[in-house]
Amino acid sequence: MRLATFNVENLFDRAKVFNDDDPDAHRDVLDAHAELNTLFEKPAYSDADKARMLALIEQLGMLRRDEGRFTRIRKIRGQIISRPRSPREPFIKADGRADWVGWCELRTEAVDERAITNTARMIRDVAADVLAIVEAESRPVLLKFQDLMLEKVGLEEGYNHVMIIDGNDARGIDVGLVTRKGFPIGPMRSHVDEVDGNGNRVFSRDCPEYEVTTPSGERIVLLPNHFKSKFGGNDPASRAKRRRQAEATARYYRRLTEEGFAHVAVLGDLNDTPDSEELAPLLSDTDLREISDHPGFTEFEFNADNGDRGIGTHGLGNDDDKIDYVLLSPALFERMTKGGIFRKGIWPGSRPPRWKVYPELKKKHHRASDHHAIWADIDI
Repeated sequence: MRLATFNVENLFDRAKVFNDDDPDAHRDVLDAHAELNTLFEKPAYSDADKARMLALIEQLGMLRRDEGRFTRIRKIRGQIISRPRSPREPFIKADGRADWVGWCELRTEAVDERAITNTARMIRDVAADVLAIVEAESRPVLLKFQDLMLEKVGLEEGYNHVMIIDGNDARGIDVGLVTRKGFPIGPMRSHVDEVDGNGNRVFSRDCPEYEVTTPSGERIVLLPNHFKSKFGGNDPASRAKRRRQAEATARYYRRLTEEGFAHVAVLGDLNDTPDSEELAPLLSDTDLREISDHPGFTEFEFNADNGDRGIGTHGLGNDDDKIDYVLLSPALFERMTKGGIFRKGIWPGSRPPRWKVYPELKKKHHRASDHHAIWADIDI
C-alpha cells in the first residue's frame, strides 16, 4: 500500500491574495483581514473599535462597497457598515456582534489551468493507494477534479472512494481522503466541534478519523490534518492554537491504540518543524514515528548533480521547510519498506533548479502547489 499526503492549495479556486509569486507581497492584506474579523467578533464595539474597523475596511478597499480587490464583507443578517451619500462619511452601524451576522472573507479566483494540470500530474505520478488531500474545496470538487483532470493526464486508475467532511474554515479549505479500489473507507468520526477551555474550536479545519480496510483485510485508521498556519504572522496565539491541535490529535491517537487499533497514521500539513514545541505533543510525547526517519526513506527527487538531500516539504525543500508529515504507529512503521518526497510539479528555484520538473512547468504560478507530496510504501 502506498500512503501519501499532498497539500494541493485548492484545486480550482484559490484566494487571490495567495496567487502572487511573492508570498509576502500581500501580507498587509492578510493582517488586516485577520484583525478585522477579530474585531467583528467582539460582543460590544467601542468607539475605538469602530474607528479601527473603518481604517481596516478602507485599507482593504471596501469603504464604499462590500468588495475590495482581495476581500469582501459577507453579510448574512443585519448591517455592519452604513455608506450614506456624500458628503456624509461611512460609519459602523452595528454596536456589537449580536447586531449582525457576517465576516470579512478572502475573494477567490480560478487557479491557472496549467497549475491544475500539474496538480493532476503530481497525483498521477505519486500513485498513492490512500491519499490525504489538504486544502480541497469540497467532495464534489474532488470528484469533478478527478473526472476532468486526472483523465486528461492519463491516470489509468482513479479513486473509487472520495470523502471530505466540511470543516471550520469559512474559505472552504478542508482535509479529505481518497482511496483506490480495494481500500474502502469505513467508519468516520469528525472533531469539528472540539473546543478548548475557553470554548473556542480547536481545529482550524478538522481532524477527522477515517477507518480504511486494505485488500488483505487489515484495518488502518487515518487522521488527516491541517494545523494553524504561520502565514500572516506566527504570533503567540497561533503557536498556542497549533499546540492545542497537536495535543488533541495525540489524545485521539492514544484513544485509538487503547481501543485496539495497532495501525494508525497521522498525516497532513502540520505547519511547523520537527523541533518545534508546538508539535512536541505528537512528535515527542507519543510513539508515532515520522516516515523520514525510516532507513528506506531515500527518494527525494533532487537533481543528481546538486548533492542536496533536504527533507523539507515546502518551498525549496530545505530542512527547515519540513512542515508536511506522515506519522506512523510502531506497527505501521515496522511494515514500511520505502518512502520519499515527490517534487516534480513544484517550482524548483532557478539558481540552479533544485529538482527536475514537468516540461509544462515554465513559470512559478504554474506550480501545482507550494507543498511537496510525501509518501511511504507499507507492506500491509
